[in-house]
Amino acid sequence: MKQDFDAIVVGSGISGGWAAKELCEKGLKVALIERGPNIEHRVDYQTEFKSPWEMPYRGFGDQAKYKERYPRQRGLFFDEYNERYWVDDLKEPYQESGSQGFQWRRGYQTGGRSLTWGRHAFRRGAQDFEANLADGYGVDWPIRYQDIEPWYTYVEKFIGVSGDSTDEVVGLPNGTFQAPFPLTAPELALKERLAEHYGNRRQAIIGRVAHIREAKDGRAPCQARVVCSRGCSYGAYFSTQSSTLPAAKATGNLTVLNNMIVEAVDYDPATKRATGIRVINVEKGVKESISAKLIFLNASTLNTIAILMRSVSSEHPDGLGNSSGTLGKYIMDHAQSFTIAKVKGFEGSTYSVNRPANLIIPRFANLTEPLEGAVRGYSYQGGVFREGYPRGAKMKGVGASFKQEIKSPGDWMLALGYFIEALPVETNAASLSKTKQDSHGLAQIDVHYEWTDNERALAKNAAAEAVKMIELMGWDVVHASTEIGSPGSAVHEMGGARMGRDAKTSVLNSHNQMHDVRNVFVTDGAAMASSGTVNPSLTYMALTARAANYAVEEMKAGRL
Repeated sequence: MKQDFDAIVVGSGISGGWAAKELCEKGLKVALIERGPNIEHRVDYQTEFKSPWEMPYRGFGDQAKYKERYPRQRGLFFDEYNERYWVDDLKEPYQESGSQGFQWRRGYQTGGRSLTWGRHAFRRGAQDFEANLADGYGVDWPIRYQDIEPWYTYVEKFIGVSGDSTDEVVGLPNGTFQAPFPLTAPELALKERLAEHYGNRRQAIIGRVAHIREAKDGRAPCQARVVCSRGCSYGAYFSTQSSTLPAAKATGNLTVLNNMIVEAVDYDPATKRATGIRVINVEKGVKESISAKLIFLNASTLNTIAILMRSVSSEHPDGLGNSSGTLGKYIMDHAQSFTIAKVKGFEGSTYSVNRPANLIIPRFANLTEPLEGAVRGYSYQGGVFREGYPRGAKMKGVGASFKQEIKSPGDWMLALGYFIEALPVETNAASLSKTKQDSHGLAQIDVHYEWTDNERALAKNAAAEAVKMIELMGWDVVHASTEIGSPGSAVHEMGGARMGRDAKTSVLNSHNQMHDVRNVFVTDGAAMASSGTVNPSLTYMALTARAANYAVEEMKAGRL
């Protein structure tokens, strides 16, 4: 096969869907390449409306199978209802050379992890684009908040974000919001107590999530079922299937190619441009080529890095665009730990609706409050909820009294997870194995990652401060962990093809364009130069829309 397109987008997840939408709407003929099978919106959400008693393992799944075939995929949002949206670790192996390993969680299908993401949609603050320069860790971002601010707005208006516009938080800019989800009664009490004690230095707010509260573009409002990771036929939360893919298809300019694994980007030394990609057609078992004038890599951080590392030539012997020697280095993931408390004083209260949003306590360390002994900071995510009937799976009991017990509301419990900023460190890196191949004959990705003393210091401080806030409420701390989970467990892997001002120390420029190859853009997590303390997906989308706009302008001007 030799097909010619104006642009190729590799990966159909959160950023890839956005790249396809933007480029198609600007008149380009686009090939959207997805390594996994198609998942059709509504049609293929096979378990969406199933009750626990309709599932073979009541939603908990076959634990023996999971231990064997999904050991690295298990975690938040993985269950029997959506196991098909996660890769089989036996079929898709990789290497972990750090002392704690690296939990690489992946979804190979149309939509990628946009079907299973946490849907939190926060803007990064000005401090997040300035921290590298201020404290010397990593390279200076080549953009500032004001450069991306209009693109945050552009993305929010399209995807629909629920949030409270009356919240005014230092370091966490407001966006364009639809109506917020409510806080529970204990959360409201916590919000008021923190305001009394800390003023505006610490605040408890409702999370900002990519769920519409009003009908929009053929999508129905969120039903607050909180079964989002099964796929949402209402289209209430943002996914490629519900939002960007329909928009791209409506232009008539999109071709979606499934079951195509990208081996490498082809490069022409005469023009110093990429000419297309080489793919493995999984269904046919053959290699094919697809050509285009413009390449957007959105395969997700580690796969994008691997594609570039496999794209070797006489001019790029260490990987495409790697003249700086930084390709694969400085990868990051949010460090995470948690505190649990039993809430008292609200036994007569409950709530009338589920919600897909968390309680958030945004960053205050080294922002509104100085912290000795560590740089950067952390935020909290969690909530206060009454335990429901699923608690019965872990309770002793049988018979009528047991059934009556789990029909009634359980204890109020507070869960606070810490999202700790990880520093960009050169030795936290991904490479290609020299000895091990995957089932497709490609070198396996080897991830080496170690937490630094800074992340460990922040975890200890986060636990201590969580306890202080809980004690302000008179609640009982059940567990306050200072131990950080395995790298990768936040599912926020980023970096490895970072943006920067200097081609000698970075892979991409201020428009996510390769310094070395002008018609190749990287706009997924690989582009990130620092991790911040908030979920990164909204930033990926904003950077993608911004880069697509720039790329088309450059193409029209004849500079690509």
